[in-house]
Amino acid sequence: MKLKIWEKASYGLGAVGKDMVYMLSASYILYYYQDILGVSAVAMGIILMAARVFDAFNDPVMGVIVAKTKTRFGKFRPWLMIGTVLNAVMLYLMFAAPPALNGAGLVAYAAVTYVLWGVTYTMMDIPYWSMIPAFTEGGREREGLSTLARSCAGVGSAIITIITMICVFKLGQGDERIGFKLFALIIAVIFVIFITITCINIKEKSTVDMETATVRQMFKALISNDQAMAVVLTIVLINCSIYITSNLVIYFFKYDFGGEGWYNSYTIFNTFGGAIQILSMVLFFPILRKFMNAISVFYVSFAMAILGYVSLLVLAFTNMSNVFLLFIPGFFIFAANGMLSVLTTVFLANTVDYGELKNNSRDESVIFSMQTFVVKLASGIAALIASICLSVFNLSNDTSDTAAAAEAVAGSSIVGLRMTMTIVPIAGLLIAVFLFHKKYILTDEKVAEIAEKVKERRK
Repeated sequence: MKLKIWEKASYGLGAVGKDMVYMLSASYILYYYQDILGVSAVAMGIILMAARVFDAFNDPVMGVIVAKTKTRFGKFRPWLMIGTVLNAVMLYLMFAAPPALNGAGLVAYAAVTYVLWGVTYTMMDIPYWSMIPAFTEGGREREGLSTLARSCAGVGSAIITIITMICVFKLGQGDERIGFKLFALIIAVIFVIFITITCINIKEKSTVDMETATVRQMFKALISNDQAMAVVLTIVLINCSIYITSNLVIYFFKYDFGGEGWYNSYTIFNTFGGAIQILSMVLFFPILRKFMNAISVFYVSFAMAILGYVSLLVLAFTNMSNVFLLFIPGFFIFAANGMLSVLTTVFLANTVDYGELKNNSRDESVIFSMQTFVVKLASGIAALIASICLSVFNLSNDTSDTAAAAEAVAGSSIVGLRMTMTIVPIAGLLIAVFLFHKKYILTDEKVAEIAEKVKERRK
């Protein structure tokens, strides 16, 4: 039975809320603690990276728990709802550091809340994505739902990218600390409402039993699925490249682009970028898919991203002051990001059928637990690289006088910032496309063939 429109809409709405929360954490947690609260950039980088190492063990464990869950509400929805509520609480606490804390106490608070945020995010993210193979039949329906979900996730990310700094300044009346606290509370409430709608309207339709496994067996299953491994490694490299830029772009506008109203230029740029990212998922990607197979679109997206980073690097060294010129590289980077995020989800979903055919085991939670882990791992690596950049190039964390702080930043620091947010991502993307080209074999025709064989085997 095909999915109804209201089922698709409900699932997509959950993706909007989920990625609003994720983007708020991924893009602003370093800025909040380092630039607003004054925590050492290196300390924050170590915290973010250590949390991701912890997730290396937490994510597979959560996959096992989901696989073993049996309730009248299904395997996925109970954990999706529980994880959402807990994650919403942790999101608020993470951006509501008590004013009395400082020094080691503040570092400890940041570490504990961020680790717990990661644990609870895993608790809801794994069942969310694991539901795709469980209530779709593969092929075009699965790709269509994956595209919709990823597009909606892009909408959630874009909303946060666009409105965060403006809302923070408005809510806090110029006090960024208060602004982030109130903004996080609002996003947390919206998140719970959206996921509740998803849980009410989405039900599992697959009759395929998921085999439970130990953590060791789960990693063994992943390693035996060479296509899943190829996609997972590609996702790490892509997201790491993109997150390095997203972590540093706010510093670029604050200390390089500069000016009292830097956050207005930052918002204008992000508004344009967010719109392009959404268009790329809901318009550009479907158009390109009419003329190309999924893998060809993937390569086009890579080329666009690299072109965007090269043009950004060139423009940065022209000392331009017109934010609209940044729309040129912004178009290519954001459009590529949108299409790549859709495609990696589709490719990963396809590896579930491949793994079932090859290994006689259908491991939705195994595969998608790794997606959650690698995306968070990429954000941790990116945050560590960004924090090292901030520390090495002595970018100020004194926000009491933005104009004075920007003037105090040395020219060599600005050059280092520009190079880190462009050349490092280019290198990561080139490695990713090389790896993908060498390892990934699941063409559209191959996917259809595998889906047919899986159906025959089940009969």
